[in-house]
Amino acid sequence: MERVIWNSWRISGCVLAIALLAAPVSPQAPAAKPLGAPAQSQSPEEPKPLPVPQVAAAVDPNTYKIGAGDVLDIRVWREPELSRAVRVRPDGKITLMLVGDVQASGLTPLELQKKCVEALGQVLNAPQVDVSVSSVESKKYFVSGSVGHSGPFPLVTPTTILEAISLCGLGEWSKKSGIIIMRGTERIKFNYNEVIKGKRLEQNILLRDGDHIYVP
Repeated sequence: MERVIWNSWRISGCVLAIALLAAPVSPQAPAAKPLGAPAQSQSPEEPKPLPVPQVAAAVDPNTYKIGAGDVLDIRVWREPELSRAVRVRPDGKITLMLVGDVQASGLTPLELQKKCVEALGQVLNAPQVDVSVSSVESKKYFVSGSVGHSGPFPLVTPTTILEAISLCGLGEWSKKSGIIIMRGTERIKFNYNEVIKGKRLEQNILLRDGDHIYVP
């Protein structure tokens, strides 16, 4: 009798072991994170960069003459669909929504502002318009030779030769007494050494659009 009971237990134990081995193993739960540990990011989408606001160029709205290529910022109060940045076309005009072409070249920002008010006044009730120059592209001077920075420079405000040279910097071995300003077919000599000593200051003239400074 005892042998029968012992055999029954052995059979029951084998059946239980087989059942345990055949049972599917549940996946191990992830280990708990310690308190205060930073949560892992779930690879969020990269935020889109915000648009960079345009900054008006340092021009005098009363005296600066707008030219072809200049970028203007036209703002119409309470009319966001009419407010935009426009580039002056080669024919000197810009296009305003609702009214069409407006002459811009040769005018100051304030003069163009008045023209825009008059034009938009035909379709809007007492429009308020602001015109500014966000980028000067129509007037430039050029610098080359033994300088720190060569290339074109915007002629935003009245600029003397000495001021232009201060902006670009002189090379270590530049010939400061033999600087040449090329203005069309004209060649203008400039002696840097004399001017910084206060001598012959009349040679420190204002630059014009298209002037080319060459430093040997």
